Amino acid sequence: MVPTVEWKDGAVRLLDQSRLPTSVEFIDCRDYQAVAQAIRELKVRGAPAIGVTAAMGVALGAQAIQTTDYDEFVNGVAAICEHLAASRPTAVNLFWAIVRMKQKVMALHGQSVQSIKDELVKESQAILEEDIALCKAMGQQGAALIQNGQTILTHCNAGALATAGYGTALGVIRAAWEQGKQIRVIADETRPVLQGARLTAWELMQDHIPVTLITDNMAGALMRQGKIQLCVVGADRIAANGDVANKIGTYSVAVLARAHAIPFYVAAPYSTIDLATASGDDIPIEQRGSREVTAIHGSHSVAPEGVEVFNPAFDITPAHLITGIITERGVFKPGDIAAHFTS
Repeated sequence: MVPTVEWKDGAVRLLDQSRLPTSVEFIDCRDYQAVAQAIRELKVRGAPAIGVTAAMGVALGAQAIQTTDYDEFVNGVAAICEHLAASRPTAVNLFWAIVRMKQKVMALHGQSVQSIKDELVKESQAILEEDIALCKAMGQQGAALIQNGQTILTHCNAGALATAGYGTALGVIRAAWEQGKQIRVIADETRPVLQGARLTAWELMQDHIPVTLITDNMAGALMRQGKIQLCVVGADRIAANGDVANKIGTYSVAVLARAHAIPFYVAAPYSTIDLATASGDDIPIEQRGSREVTAIHGSHSVAPEGVEVFNPAFDITPAHLITGIITERGVFKPGDIAAHFTS
């Protein structure tokens, strides 16, 4: 796969996902403000990928702090972290990565500012490499749930594009395919930004994994016809009680799966689990601009000018609708997550 995010020649290089699938283009972010803007504008998206990008954004911003005084440097890093943290509110990996980078600065107290700058770049690279390893481990855990010949429904994009590589939900599917299982994927288009149509379908086609694209409102009909045997999605935040925040429309898929007795799984690494948030009711839901809804991919208008629009980017799937949460450590019942992961 094309790298989603990487540190290259002193810049944070991002695959511009807003251009896919028609064009493969890259953005070289040369300051932390550009990194934050790329996150806000969905140039990079997917909770794990946002986390890795934020870590690199901290490292990038730190390089430009002109001081040799440790306390001044710490204050500068804190301002960078605050700016990056304001880019998107729902994906907890963003905040997890920022906290980890802050902790790295604290742990290096007593070293020169230049050496701390160097170590921050290394730490961001370590986060990237860990994410890939976690996704591959998660894939092996989840592949055991997929039987040969099954058709799997997924929503939004939780693949290599949404991570540092390999993917969460698509990592599970990818691992099953690599094991030789003859499977097929049904990808919801995922309105309003069409991550399923633009990204998931493209990514699976790159790997030659059979995929069929459907509109979001077709899922129930296909389930009723027995054409879907399993659902696997990603997550942007998992609360302590097992409630899951994911792309808007995930809750609808979960309700439909329960109505048709189809297993519904969530795949996510430990960095997506937020034990400090008690339930889904406490997860902040990002509200986005009306143009995403009133126009297709921001260009062709499909609604009357001036119509009122409600555009939450995420919804909450309650724990009781989730069959299991696939992690790098195993597959757990939603209510058991808190017992297996620590803050």
